[in-house]
Amino acid sequence: MDIGKRIRQLRIKNDLTLEELASRCELTKGFLSQLERNLTSPSIQTLEDITEALGTSMSDFFKKEKNEKVVFNEEDVFVDEQEDITIHWIVPNAQKNDMEPIILEIKPQKESKLILSHEGEEFGYVLSGEIMLCIENDKGLKVKQGETFYMDGTREHYLKNVSNDIVKVLWICTPPIF
Repeated sequence: MDIGKRIRQLRIKNDLTLEELASRCELTKGFLSQLERNLTSPSIQTLEDITEALGTSMSDFFKKEKNEKVVFNEEDVFVDEQEDITIHWIVPNAQKNDMEPIILEIKPQKESKLILSHEGEEFGYVLSGEIMLCIENDKGLKVKQGETFYMDGTREHYLKNVSNDIVKVLWICTPPIF
């Protein structure tokens, strides 16, 4: 088991900085950083203090994660119908993963929500129709059925349906932002 990785995962899950966790455990930020990078190993007592501060037990900390589902079907899809768009969440609970795939349907002459600048990357594949990928103040880049886009997320952007038909886009983000 990668103890350092597990500590880091739980720390981030609990929305704690290294400094906050260090304070709760009466350890130094540097020591915790070395633990997370597997440059040092904790004593049993220190690990107990860390797991307690992370709101878990030693047994839960070392518990093997059960096999995760890897194949999803229509019953797993959650559909969120909004005024101008419909989002199909095609992987349940994808927010906990490193990437989040959705199928986005945009009504004629409407647009997706504005995606603010973020760290990460985005990929899109136009399943049907034609969109304009509008990045910051640009007029937009035309992306037609069967074409893709790939970009970093550091600039604000959105998708606009420029047709009279509903468009469908497979959109994948890392980290999850939808």
